[in-house]
Amino acid sequence: MRILNLYACLGGNRYKWTDCEVTAVELDTELARLYQERFPNDKVIIADAHQYLLDHYKEFDFIWSSPPCPTHSRARFWSSSNYDTTTQPVYPEMELYQEVIFLEHYFKGKYCVENVIPYYEPLIPAQKRGRHLYWCNFKLPNDVGERSIQIGAGADEVKRLCEFHDYDFYKYRGGQRIDKIARNLVDYEVGVIILKTVRNVLMDNDVNQIGLFA
Repeated sequence: MRILNLYACLGGNRYKWTDCEVTAVELDTELARLYQERFPNDKVIIADAHQYLLDHYKEFDFIWSSPPCPTHSRARFWSSSNYDTTTQPVYPEMELYQEVIFLEHYFKGKYCVENVIPYYEPLIPAQKRGRHLYWCNFKLPNDVGERSIQIGAGADEVKRLCEFHDYDFYKYRGGQRIDKIARNLVDYEVGVIILKTVRNVLMDNDVNQIGLFA
């Protein structure tokens, strides 16, 4: 299976994937370097994931996209909606919905766009599982295996996230905050369950297609 992993970061969703050919797209050069170190057999592209999707979507069987979530998050909204705070209000980044609309109408394979539950009513209906929303062209299981961890609590947060994701985030030497990267990483248990679901859907489709001509 040919998979496109957009906004790949450190490959949280990809960690337990097997028997697949993965192309990962990440703009942060240090994250891309660490991703390649973690998954040496993947093809890693340092580029704008949003544009790469538009240019290369036809080359893949399954596309996973995790666009940046801060401008949609409830936590940031609660902070910036207080006039006395130093956190400034911002426009929500609409690339999220652009990709959902594009994939739904142009892509012939299976896709999953993942993001946080926003502070507003989602503009396009999604499947809610745990603390996240998933826009997919297939039905997710009721439980996608999302594990629980307390975010933003205590000085040892990054250490606990290292254990949770089975990765040493202190390797990162780029310009982003380590705690932000660690918080945003997709739970690998979710990633493996969703890929398994995609494979089951594709297998069922193949069986049904064969049945039509048997």
